[in-house]
Amino acid sequence: MPDTPPNTKPFNVLAVIQGGRLEFEACLFAASFHEANPGFEGRLIFAEPQPGPLWQGDPRVRHDEVRELIDQHGGEIVPFDSQHFGSDYPHGNKIEALRVLPEDAPFVFFDTDTLHLAPLADVPFDFARPSASMMRTATWPEPPLYGPGYTAIWKALYDKFGLEFEGSLDTSFPDEYWERYLYFNAGWFYGDDPAKFAELFARYATGIRDETPPELDSQSLNPWLDQVALPLVIHALGGGRPEFDGFLDGATTCHWRVLPLLYARAPDAVIETLERVAAPNRIKKVLKLHDPFKRGIYQGRGLRARALFDRENLPVKEQQIRNIIKKNNLWVR
Repeated sequence: MPDTPPNTKPFNVLAVIQGGRLEFEACLFAASFHEANPGFEGRLIFAEPQPGPLWQGDPRVRHDEVRELIDQHGGEIVPFDSQHFGSDYPHGNKIEALRVLPEDAPFVFFDTDTLHLAPLADVPFDFARPSASMMRTATWPEPPLYGPGYTAIWKALYDKFGLEFEGSLDTSFPDEYWERYLYFNAGWFYGDDPAKFAELFARYATGIRDETPPELDSQSLNPWLDQVALPLVIHALGGGRPEFDGFLDGATTCHWRVLPLLYARAPDAVIETLERVAAPNRIKKVLKLHDPFKRGIYQGRGLRARALFDRENLPVKEQQIRNIIKKNNLWVR
């Protein structure tokens, strides 16, 4: 664990829960959170979208066993109505879910596919300076050969909402290199004013979607819209790149994304936590309702996939790892 003074300010934790894969990821999230955060002083909230005109089906949790398990591990399932997004863009759930947060406390949002390894209270959050995950690659934008380039695309977004642009740049990187520009993975983010964060996130995301600047004509916004709007929100609220390292996406949490990739790449301590947390019978009987967890965790496909790789010498490209796992018929999703 990095040697940094612990954060002592009470805060709430938010994730989105939904019928299907996410409800079982939420169970693993809650169980690992409960183990890693004894005496947590805030609320653990799972926001659940409700049926409505923006949903083609019912997005709610389908299994009562999931609701019971979440409750047993100190989590609360709180409903919300979708006003801007739904079936067409389920990533928008994380934007709309922020409305369920109490306004009198800071918050940390996590994607449901997060494993908790150590107390969040040890993370030196500066909630007055919002930030988000830097575990990202050059996924957006993809500037066309003859322009516009990174600067023109990103500046058009800042200009659209009247935001100062130059202060968002990391000038240690050269012009037109993707890391020069403020860009996050939306797998976690935090702030001290959930109401203001929610309002800006919804306004910026819908504004980009509904009145897209012409500089973005060549760019895809699905599934990237949340990650396009998020830097604008953080910059507008006086935040920026995180000032701590080694905690989230490190010693404190693991954003695992896809179970076979977790088994292939994660350190031994992460896999030990996963299998320990998933082992109790009351947790096992719920997680086994989800076939990828049943096969990956309990029938050993994950460990067999792990045995295919040397963590000290992993293939450079993720697609290579995926191909090796699939070739050995060990991929579960």
